[in-house]
Amino acid sequence: MTSETLATERRALVTGATAGIGEAFARRLAADGWQLVLVARDATRLAEVAADLTARHGHRVETLPADLSTDDGCAAVERRLTDATAPIELLVNNAGLSLNRPFLRSTVADETRLLRLNVHAVMRLTLAALGPMTDRRNGIVINVSSVAGFGPVMPGSTYPASKAWVTSFSESVDLSVRPLGVRVMALCPGYTATGYHERNGIDMSGTPGWMWLRADDVVDGALRDLRKGKQISVPDWKYKLAVAGLRHAPRRLLRIAYRDRRGRVGPTDG
Repeated sequence: MTSETLATERRALVTGATAGIGEAFARRLAADGWQLVLVARDATRLAEVAADLTARHGHRVETLPADLSTDDGCAAVERRLTDATAPIELLVNNAGLSLNRPFLRSTVADETRLLRLNVHAVMRLTLAALGPMTDRRNGIVINVSSVAGFGPVMPGSTYPASKAWVTSFSESVDLSVRPLGVRVMALCPGYTATGYHERNGIDMSGTPGWMWLRADDVVDGALRDLRKGKQISVPDWKYKLAVAGLRHAPRRLLRIAYRDRRGRVGPTDG
């Protein structure tokens, strides 16, 4: 299934669509001819992105302001995903967050919000989308995960655990729906320049420039891996190597590598 074939289906819903990887997906899909439904918390910024894409490409862009860490926000997007009058052929679950503090200094409220957005919302929206998709025997879900989900690369942070769930969940569900003509793929980028870290006060000054990916390149890699039929997409060769190491290195070596970072929280990919 090629990106050109995908484009003929015409309608995609993207969460977290006002910045970073979500906005890059919106730009790319609009350029490829898709009608878009964009979801984010910030209604003003959402309207600005939609107006820009409409002006550039002439396609109608719906906006749906929603906080996906809440039941009401998820329910609003679920209703749109199950609207048979304007079916969604591609869902990009991009919205997510990390906490700029280790678990021992966190709160139940903050950790619950992280899980509700990174895990609970992904589960709910994927389930809502897959019902109509499997009925039509056509559709794709891309769940944005992270290289961080393959190992304890951020000591003290619960973000990698949430992304490990997203990757495993996506791979498992894909096995069940692929015979029905539907795809689910986990997109696992590494450090991506999205503005997320600056907005959340995360100091990235010690991260070498060569480790950073461009959001547009991440999207290109995701669509390329989708064409190849992959269940898990890890854009860029250096992060493919990192994932291989995290998957196969003895946990004892990982503990040694990270023991001097005990209690610190690393960055997210945004």
